[in-house]
Amino acid sequence: MFMFLFLVVALVVVVGAVTLSVVGGGDSAVLPEVAPERLRDPLPPDRPLHSGDLGALRFPLALRGYRMADVDDALDRVGAELAERDARIADLEAALAGARSTAATSLQKPAEGDHR
Repeated sequence: MFMFLFLVVALVVVVGAVTLSVVGGGDSAVLPEVAPERLRDPLPPDRPLHSGDLGALRFPLALRGYRMADVDDALDRVGAELAERDARIADLEAALAGARSTAATSLQKPAEGDHR
């Protein structure tokens, strides 16, 4: 009999506590919707990237590691800048090769039979 009364009292206390927390909580009892943590683009949009920018890059954790969209966006940005730098380097190397060949032809001495 003692055990039965204990279970009834415990049940009443639990039901009362749940009822008070639901009813007494009001509007503030519901947790606000939280936006999922997203990558705040730490890669500077106003200047080219350097190694320190990539070293400081940290992705927010998701259920299975990182959000693929965040990683894809960062890799797309790095890939675009590398392609731009490669094109710039190729242009500069072509200009340097052209300048060297022009300098080499202008420095050549005319043949001895050639008097102009």
